[in-house]
Amino acid sequence: MKNLLKSAALAAALLGAVASAPVHAQDGAKKDFKITLVPGLTTDAFYITMNRGAQAAAKALGITVDFQGAEEFDPVLQTPVLDAVIARGPDAILIAPTDATQMIEPLRRANEAGIPVVTVDTFIDDGKYQDGSGDGDFPVSSISSDNVLGGRMAARAMAEDMGGKGKVYISNVRPGISTTDQREEGFKAEMTGKFPDIEVLDTQYNENDASLAASQFQAVLARNPDIAGVFGANLFSAIGAGNGVAGANKSEDVTVIAFDAPPSIVDNIKSGVVDAAIAQHPAEIGYYGVMTAYAVLTGQSVPTTIGTGFTVIDADNVDDEAIAKFIYSE
Repeated sequence: MKNLLKSAALAAALLGAVASAPVHAQDGAKKDFKITLVPGLTTDAFYITMNRGAQAAAKALGITVDFQGAEEFDPVLQTPVLDAVIARGPDAILIAPTDATQMIEPLRRANEAGIPVVTVDTFIDDGKYQDGSGDGDFPVSSISSDNVLGGRMAARAMAEDMGGKGKVYISNVRPGISTTDQREEGFKAEMTGKFPDIEVLDTQYNENDASLAASQFQAVLARNPDIAGVFGANLFSAIGAGNGVAGANKSEDVTVIAFDAPPSIVDNIKSGVVDAAIAQHPAEIGYYGVMTAYAVLTGQSVPTTIGTGFTVIDADNVDDEAIAKFIYSE
């Protein structure tokens, strides 16, 4: 409830700011702003849902939001997309950087071109903007879930399902991605601090390959026949871990907690392959991203960080109508 109230208050504040804003931008009078949303990848239900929220905000404001990105979560692929976007000269850019370090210089080019940058979901550098510290402090705002908290929530859900003891590991993408790094951090901190009878094994990195994540479970199981839990720190990690557990006929013995809630993960919850999912609110991220960019373009002050909430989906509530709105679009 606290998260919902916080989100409602934030939405009201942003709407109030843009409603009272003078109709002019830094480069002169202009109403029909053009903003580009560059997702981590275009084919992921999380970012498709984020774009749905962004388009809702654009419709409310009477502006245009384009959706341009690569089909894989990779800074090598995202950079040329971003360069092409910069060349077209949008009024602002919303972006989910695919690497906290490698995307600093490409985004600096946008900043030097006078295009305000708002990061959504992921961030660059340390995520602390406009503080005069670090190479990547130039974006105007970061809008995302509290991923450390999300990792802690995943640890609590897993520990409760496991009875507070056993061996677990994290299935993750690779180091250097701000969101999944933080989820891993939060998960480990919660387990270490509050569940001393749970042993966290080495993280398995899968490069966003669900098949590799599945085979990694088999390898961990061979070394640790008593493995009791896997935390999939993103969609493909969770799908792969769940498939690995199911393939080993260990669904009754191994708790699988997923981060994110596209229909495929929801189906896995219903079938028992996944025990629970930490659902972000990507539509809110997209909506607030556009509202924040518009506020900046119309001369308003905005927070440098805006947080959105989570919903835990499990077998007990997966069929509730109130939960359906937190399942991502495809």
